[in-house]
Amino acid sequence: MNLGSLTNLTILANTGGPERTLFEEIARRWEAGQWGMYPIALCGVVALAIVVERSIVLFFKSSINKEGFLRGLKKHIYAGDLDKAINYVAGQKATPLTAVIKAGLMNVPKGQEEVQAALDEASLRETPKLEVRTGYLAMLGNAAMLAGLLGTVSGLISCFEAVANVNPADKATILANGISEAMNCTGFGLLTAIPALVAFSVLMGRTQSIINDINETSVSVLNLIVTNRDKFKNLNIPVANHGHEE
Repeated sequence: MNLGSLTNLTILANTGGPERTLFEEIARRWEAGQWGMYPIALCGVVALAIVVERSIVLFFKSSINKEGFLRGLKKHIYAGDLDKAINYVAGQKATPLTAVIKAGLMNVPKGQEEVQAALDEASLRETPKLEVRTGYLAMLGNAAMLAGLLGTVSGLISCFEAVANVNPADKATILANGISEAMNCTGFGLLTAIPALVAFSVLMGRTQSIINDINETSVSVLNLIVTNRDKFKNLNIPVANHGHEE
């Protein structure tokens, strides 16, 4: 097959006729990709749903101004008013961070070790809620690339079968269709996989940032409670005598 034949095949594979809208072009390429487009589309739809749901959770529902939250909480702890501190946390936006801190404050009367245990337990309970489903994006990105490769192989098989077994008059059309199937599957596979992998990295970074905030704030609050435990005496909280036996 000479260069002129390859040029003609490329023109046949990519001929588009009159100028099309974006959706018409997508529909044409979808049809050209044949059955190989369906697994790619399935990966794309599931990945998009995960990205939207995780973005809402991580960037909106779980977001809180950590510094402002701590400033307000410190005022009540410094004043020795545990009830107001708990009410302050309960009145904040419901996030994993506030849930962990509230669990720790509720156990202040039981002593430092119980506070630490409550903070750890709440952190272990909230962390999986932040990490859930994000890991599937990497898998879906890889699956989309492999599905695109499968469609590419299918198109190339059609090309080789055309060369071997088809009438010479039909070879150009079948070869053009096979090349179009192969290239469109490859392109759609990459267009699905790249955003999925980028979204995976972004969401994992956001998840780790929230977890770091929870750990940092938990330690800060525990240190505040230990440092100011004598101020809770008027509330009859036995934290001041924790660790001392009569």
